Amino acid sequence: MKRRDLFAASLAAGIAGATRRRGWAATPEASAALGRTALHGTIPHLVPIRAHADQIMDIKVCLRPFRPAGPRMDVERVAGKTVVHNYGHGGSGWSLSWGAAHIAVGHAAATLERRVAVIGCGIIGLTSALTALRAGLDVTIYTRDLLPHTRSVRANGSWTPDSRIALTQQAGPEFAKTWEQMARYSWQTYRDYLGLPGNPIDFRDNYTLSDTPPDAADHAPTPTDPAKGNFATTGAPQSSAEFAEYASRISDIIPAPELLAGADNPFPVGYARRTPLMIYNFGAYGHLLLEEFHQAGGRIVIREFHSPADLADLPERVVINCPGYAARDWWNDKSLIPIRGQTSWLPPQPDAPYALEYKGAAMISKSDGVMIQGYDMYGLGEMDGVGNSFEHPDRAEAEKAIGIIEDLFTRFQPRNG
Repeated sequence: MKRRDLFAASLAAGIAGATRRRGWAATPEASAALGRTALHGTIPHLVPIRAHADQIMDIKVCLRPFRPAGPRMDVERVAGKTVVHNYGHGGSGWSLSWGAAHIAVGHAAATLERRVAVIGCGIIGLTSALTALRAGLDVTIYTRDLLPHTRSVRANGSWTPDSRIALTQQAGPEFAKTWEQMARYSWQTYRDYLGLPGNPIDFRDNYTLSDTPPDAADHAPTPTDPAKGNFATTGAPQSSAEFAEYASRISDIIPAPELLAGADNPFPVGYARRTPLMIYNFGAYGHLLLEEFHQAGGRIVIREFHSPADLADLPERVVINCPGYAARDWWNDKSLIPIRGQTSWLPPQPDAPYALEYKGAAMISKSDGVMIQGYDMYGLGEMDGVGNSFEHPDRAEAEKAIGIIEDLFTRFQPRNG
C-alpha cells in the first residue's frame, strides 16, 4: 500500500474522530468506510524518537529504476544468449522481488538449460539467483557489487508494492494481473522469514498522522493539468494521477489500518491511524540471503559489463538480467526514468520499535538505525524525485526531514497503553 493511500485513510479516520469528539453524527455509510477503531488499551507505551540533525550517521541516495510500462520481464536473444529481463521495478523492488524472481526463473527454466547466469546482486538479482537455485538450476551471479554496496540498500526498506511501479495508461490492464501475482507471491514468501534470528523481516506499527481534518477533495483522484500534458504527449509523467494504483487488489491479505481515537492517540496531532507495516532489516536480511545462496552452491563472480555484447563470452547460455537502474546505460534502455529518493540514518533506538509518517516525512526505527526520509515534503505527491538523477547526498534535505520528526516529538507526551 502506498504512503499516499495510508495517509488518505488516516485523514478519513480523522473525520470520524472529530465528529465523535464534537458531538457530530457520522452517516452509516461514512462510518462503514472509515474502518475499525483500535481497542482501548492496545496502544503501547511509545518512547519518543531522538531525531536530531547532529545525530546523522549516514545519508544514502537511491535512484529508483522506473519504467512507465512497468518492469521489463520479457525474453530476447542477444549475443547468442537467451536473456530474461527482470528490472525496472520503481520503488517496489524489495516488495515485489520474490514474485518477480518467480516469473523470471519460470522463463529461464522453460529453456531447459541447467546453467544460468544472473547479472546483478541487488535485491532483484539475489532473489532471482536464489529462486533459480531452489528450482535446481546451476547459478552464477556476475556483478560489480555485492548486495550491501548496491543501490538496493539505499532504499527505506518497507513494504511498498505499488510505489511508482508503472503508469496506468502505459502499463495497460493486463499488467495489473501480473502485479497482483508478484505481490501475492512475494508476501507469502516473506512470511517464511518472519521470526528468524536477527529479525531479517519484521513488522512495525506505522502511525500515519495529520493535524487537520480533510474534506472530500482529499480522497478524490489528483486532477491533471491539461496545460502540462502527460506522458503520452511529453515523454515524461506530469501528474501523480498518471501513476498506477493496485493496492486494492490485495486488500484481503494486507493488515488494515485502525483509527486512534480520543485519548488513545498519543501524538500531538488531531488525527492518527495505525497500520502494521512489513520492514526489511538490511543487515540481517542481506546477510541471510547471501549465506543461503552460498550454502546452496551458488557462485559469485565480480565483473562489470559495458554493453550487451559483453555477454558473448559467458559460459552460460541463459542470462537473467537484473541490473536495476544501471540498465539505462549498460543495456541502453532509455525508457528508464530515475526517481531520486534519499534516506538519513540515525543511531538505532531499539526501545522505540515503530514507524510513522507526518507532513511528508517518514520514520522507521529498524535494527540497523532510525531511518528518516522526506518523501513528499513539498506537496508533489508521486512526482517527488521523478526525473532527478542527482545521486549525491543533500544535507539540507536530510535536515528538513529530520526537523519535521524532531518538531513532532518536542510536542510529544507519551501515554501508557
